[in-house]
Amino acid sequence: MRLLGKFWQYYKPYKFLFFTDMFCAIIVSIIDLAFPQILNYLSKNLFTQGSETILRALPYIGIGLLGMYIIRYFCQYFITSWGHIMGARMEADMRNDLFNHFQKLSFSYYDKNNTGEMMSRLVNDLFDITELAHHGPENIFISILKIVGSFTLLMLLNVKMTLILLAVTAIMLIFSISMNLKMKAIFMDNRVKIAKVNASLQDSLAGIRVVKSFANEELEKKKFTKRNKEFLYSKARSYKMMGSYHAFNSFFTGLLYIVVIVSGGLFIAEGSLAITELAIYILYINIFINPLEVLINFTEQFQKGYAGFKRFMDVLDTEPEIVEKPTAVELKDVRGEIEYKNVSFRYNNDFNVLDKVSIKIKAGKNIALVGPSGGGKTTLCSLLPRFYDVTSGSITIDGVDIRDVTLKSLRKCIGVVQQDVYMFSGSIRDNIAYGKPDATDEEIIEAAKKANIHDFIMSLDEGYDTYVGERGARLSGGQKQRLSIARVFLKNPPILILDEATSALDNESERYIQKSLEELSQNRTTIVIAHRLSTIKNSDEIIVITDEGIKERGTHQELLREGGIYAHYYNMQFEGLDDIPSRN
Repeated sequence: MRLLGKFWQYYKPYKFLFFTDMFCAIIVSIIDLAFPQILNYLSKNLFTQGSETILRALPYIGIGLLGMYIIRYFCQYFITSWGHIMGARMEADMRNDLFNHFQKLSFSYYDKNNTGEMMSRLVNDLFDITELAHHGPENIFISILKIVGSFTLLMLLNVKMTLILLAVTAIMLIFSISMNLKMKAIFMDNRVKIAKVNASLQDSLAGIRVVKSFANEELEKKKFTKRNKEFLYSKARSYKMMGSYHAFNSFFTGLLYIVVIVSGGLFIAEGSLAITELAIYILYINIFINPLEVLINFTEQFQKGYAGFKRFMDVLDTEPEIVEKPTAVELKDVRGEIEYKNVSFRYNNDFNVLDKVSIKIKAGKNIALVGPSGGGKTTLCSLLPRFYDVTSGSITIDGVDIRDVTLKSLRKCIGVVQQDVYMFSGSIRDNIAYGKPDATDEEIIEAAKKANIHDFIMSLDEGYDTYVGERGARLSGGQKQRLSIARVFLKNPPILILDEATSALDNESERYIQKSLEELSQNRTTIVIAHRLSTIKNSDEIIVITDEGIKERGTHQELLREGGIYAHYYNMQFEGLDDIPSRN
């Protein structure tokens, strides 16, 4: 019932279309039910008159029936066209709601869920829902109207024969309900299996360069074939179930005709039923059986739509872990003073990645974080824009707890340059302007110049309108990195996070980018995560973080004099590489 209530919410904006569709369905049903009655009346009253009377009345009857079916034509047109348009609009609304909810969900949701499965919910599931949205109420309404109407008229024709018909119909309905319950689980399994096929496809295509570099095409084929066969097996089960379902119902339909012919013959023999009445009765039987078949076929559509809507609601019911307080205020006039106060953090129920870490960073200072992988450096930085929330402790900017401000204002004041740069499909201009969607061409060019990428862009045939390819495939790592820096220049945030921004680049690209980063860091509070220690020698403070917490802090020279972990790393990189023993 809860799902039904949620489903009805999507009809509300289209109430006029919905009720007009239902009104047209009533007209169609009344006309279908009226025809046998009209024929029955004419057979008993007009066609028993003389030929002159019949010929005089036929033009009026023909015009009347033609008018009736012209009305039916327009009603059927509305049901088929605008009914489907209503369903398509509801599908678009659901797709918008789902996409918007995806945007709200926290990083933790994406850590646990596959992109391909999310796309399956957005595309495959919603297609089945839109078919249910249009055909569901219409099929149920028309079918019930026709079944009740035809059954009432059948009772008026012959009570005994109709009660026999009712008994066969009851058996048919009991069978349909029992089969329907079995089909529910199978169609839900279909949804899960096709989502896994999509996930496998997305995973393989997104990593196609890795696949080819390892010559693992055959491995990917095997993985995809496995998922594809699982889906095929699930579909085969559903089709077998549907086969027995439809075949058995067809048998019952035939049984209804047998009952009518045999019982009708008996009643004619005993004189309680006229042959003309049996002919009319059979016409109504067709009207009675047709909606039954529609309802039977509808159960398949219902189960598919129900399975899709349930998966759709499972996502909408997922609450984001990062939420704003109702009293959250905008973070304004940011100077950039940051303080981590006894911050602890863990992913899900794992052990603490950070344990009571305290760091104070003055506005405009450049702080570097170094240490072994897994020490929590990136996690520490991810907590600042609230990509994750602290398990305990607090983080403040200019003395204001970041949990007390709006997410938009918080993230607008922080710029992030990562090692793994994401380029959106589109032009170079579009990708730079992502840092400020309403930026002018002059602002975009100025940002590109500051990032040392303008000259390269102008050397391209289409300049700033050059298509970058999917994920920036047509650009080198250094070029993508400089475009991401241009984005941040355009955003112009007071706080900057540089997460190993140069570690994957060659020396020449690193020099270009390091110069850009130095300019970007001017007059901003900057947190740098670095493995190349040459890039952080001029930092105001260097903090060494291991899985045991903060172990050292100080300037480059101070830490070298201490001869601790930082000095060890520095000497490994620049002095003692040849002396490191082989692990082979």
